[in-house]
Amino acid sequence: MDYSGKEKEALAIMAEADKKMKTSHSMFGTFFGSSSKVEEACEMYVRAANMFKMAKNWSAAGDAFCKAAQLHLRVQNKHDAAVNFLDAGNAFKKSDPQEAVSCFCQAIDIYTDMGRFNIAGKHHISIAEIYESELLDIEKAISHYEQAADYFKGESSTSSANKCLLKVANYAAQMEQYQKAIEIYEQIGTYAMDTTLLKYGAKDYFFKAALCHFCVDMLNCKLAVQKYEELFPAFSDARECRLLKKLLDAYEEQNIDAYADAVREFDSIARLDQWQTTMILRIKKTFQDENDDLR
Repeated sequence: MDYSGKEKEALAIMAEADKKMKTSHSMFGTFFGSSSKVEEACEMYVRAANMFKMAKNWSAAGDAFCKAAQLHLRVQNKHDAAVNFLDAGNAFKKSDPQEAVSCFCQAIDIYTDMGRFNIAGKHHISIAEIYESELLDIEKAISHYEQAADYFKGESSTSSANKCLLKVANYAAQMEQYQKAIEIYEQIGTYAMDTTLLKYGAKDYFFKAALCHFCVDMLNCKLAVQKYEELFPAFSDARECRLLKKLLDAYEEQNIDAYADAVREFDSIARLDQWQTTMILRIKKTFQDENDDLR
């Protein structure tokens, strides 16, 4: 469908809103109804922004929402300003991810100032996702997931905080920041085992923590597995724990075939995910390197 007419209409509304704001700056406007003119201009910018969205002109839509947001701030209408900054960010996501981040940050500043930390945390996640998928800056993604987790913790939204921290831990391990990852997995594993509905999942976090230990040192992993069994006896019966013990035995015996067989057997029943596979292959590489050094 051709929406070029909508774009022309939007441009006309923008021009009218700009004109309205110029007259509101006059002496007469300052004393009589300046606030109402600002509100009218805000409504016009939002109408124009939605028409730009229909025409798929995302940058123009983002700019129009930003103008509305800035005007709302001028008259101390913080809530509507934050909403318009979010609208602008969602429009810019489709055309200019960096500008989208800027708009979300401005919305977050308003929400934190208002004490709306759960909402601020949610939008830190939006920024983290942009850095993950669009701007490809994992360190900044981690930073925003950590900030979101802090806000969620402060509001006692433990489940939301843990989801963010798991993202941090997964990336930390991939970047070989194993100690950071271990601390998070152990913290969430301990929380899960003490929570009736989450108890079954505790084994997954202890498994991931143990793999991180294994990437650092085989003895570290052995001691960690013993600790997790004492802490959470159900871990002893988990397939993940049995796999770890087989991998440790194979490593101690320098038996690379037994290591591969243990992984294959586990994977034939329940597929290892990409993160687990990466860690297991890293351990295998240190295994192979040690074998090569012995030759």
